[in-house]
Amino acid sequence: MPAFRVSVLATVFHLVLCQFFQQGAPNGTDDLATSQVLETPFPYYFPEHNRTSGLFPMETCNGITLEEATIDQLQDYMSNGKLTTSQLVMCYLQRQYQTDGYVDFSAVLQINPDFISIATTLDAERAAGKVRGPLHGIPFLIKDNIASKDKMETTAGSWALVGSIVPRDAHVVSMLREAGALLMGKATLSEWADMRSNNYSEGYSARGGQARSAYNLTVNPGGSSSGSAIAVSVNQIMFALGTETDGSVINPAERNAIVGIKPTVGLTSRAGVIPESIHQDTVGTFARTVRDAVYVLDAIYGPDSRDNYTAAQIGKTPENGYVEYVTDKSALEGAVFGLPWQSFWALNDPAQNEQLVALMQLLERAGATIINGTELPNYRTIVSPDGWDWDYGSTRGFANESEYTVVKVDFYNNIAAYLSELENTNIKSLADLVQYNNDNLGSEGGAPAINPAFGSGQDGFIASLATGGIMNDTYWQALDFCQRITREDGIDAALNYFNNGTKLDALLVPPDVGQTYQVAAQAGYPMITVPAGVNAVSLMPFGLALMNTAFSEATLIRYASAIEDLQFSSGTMQRRTLPSWSGYLDRNIPLINA
Repeated sequence: MPAFRVSVLATVFHLVLCQFFQQGAPNGTDDLATSQVLETPFPYYFPEHNRTSGLFPMETCNGITLEEATIDQLQDYMSNGKLTTSQLVMCYLQRQYQTDGYVDFSAVLQINPDFISIATTLDAERAAGKVRGPLHGIPFLIKDNIASKDKMETTAGSWALVGSIVPRDAHVVSMLREAGALLMGKATLSEWADMRSNNYSEGYSARGGQARSAYNLTVNPGGSSSGSAIAVSVNQIMFALGTETDGSVINPAERNAIVGIKPTVGLTSRAGVIPESIHQDTVGTFARTVRDAVYVLDAIYGPDSRDNYTAAQIGKTPENGYVEYVTDKSALEGAVFGLPWQSFWALNDPAQNEQLVALMQLLERAGATIINGTELPNYRTIVSPDGWDWDYGSTRGFANESEYTVVKVDFYNNIAAYLSELENTNIKSLADLVQYNNDNLGSEGGAPAINPAFGSGQDGFIASLATGGIMNDTYWQALDFCQRITREDGIDAALNYFNNGTKLDALLVPPDVGQTYQVAAQAGYPMITVPAGVNAVSLMPFGLALMNTAFSEATLIRYASAIEDLQFSSGTMQRRTLPSWSGYLDRNIPLINA
């Protein structure tokens, strides 16, 4: 059993022993034995084999319905003395153990050994009248590529970094701690945030195994922030942090029926995050509602001297945070949205489009105007007709127009800078990582066809290593092309559809088409996805996403929250629904891309 699970179980066992001695043991040995026998395994402790719905219901927490609870509800319960943070974290731990055996320990990779003592401290602060804000006492997870200076590991899902010691908390973690949120553990991910391999099983890492969506355990759960999204989706945690270079927040959010906010590059600090590309990396938030995701965003955005990209936000962010932009369906009256149909929608599953069009018709009835044909001017050049392809420039024969040309070089240099600050490890370069994976083929699958989750081995690492980190003319041309054609000649051009100084409020896009978030990633622009339905064939959720220009989060939050309110007030099925747990006994690797 992994050491982190042993430490947690030991802590829990200590608490149980304390309770045991306070209350007294059952009368007699027979009573003691009988008290440990589970007479009612269904529905909470074992899934009933022939049952097809209502699997894995969540028990109440101190009499409180925790499943699908919001942050505001939890704060109300704790303020009124109906719930404590100490009780809350134990209920979440119980939920993690209830479901993790079926999602392969996939969501929660590691539990913070100090979570109980932190909860006690936060409860004491509340009792003394000190409540730090809306996140006080709220448990959360972070992706395992976000550093925490505590007893937990930070490894990007790889055995290579186990035992390494980070110099400090990631900036976003430090800010959440100051806000009173409780870091309960690390979430699993696609190893190295999908940088190591180009043919892989999404959501798999050597340390964490295969992450599986609770909607269909046989199918790609979205990634690379797979565990963060899954944990929030199945109510194992209230909120989580993920990171995105190209789709790693938006994709798992929409494929697990939750809200994902991918901020503008430079709104949230990347300091202390295992990097991929300095030009595209950003830290985003996962929650089950827009308001909850925004509470988290408000806690983590802001300038940071360790990440100079964050200086770009000065003067472009709201003085009192983004939560004041959370609204209701009335905000849709007079809103004008663009629909880049040929750019993205035409590539989507027709049956999914039918559901999304039904949702958009609901928006129109609420007073919004939706204009079809607001295309990206150069979509034929930059949008692959054959699915997500971050080397589409090279596919067309132009390496100097390829996102991957930039990312390969960035990763070589950025990972070296990150590794240079680690202590207690021999891994100091990308070459060291490649060698480690070769030396540990059985676990890390450094060569093709060794590990079924890494079909191409570590070809991504090898491609990056081959660049030597040299920023040559091809690199700079590719960077300029990707940013220009997705910014002023891409998203911004589509937003300025009227050509009279009037901008669209947002572009509505289907995030199941990976080229949507790919364009936003290259631009460094923000995106928000809200749950919008379930695919009748794959049984996987999908979202409706809003796209806009740099530092337009306030606008996106306004309309995402309005759409969410309309979804729930109207009773439409084009909204978040609970997981169906299809294929909960299956354990295929690699997962099906469907």
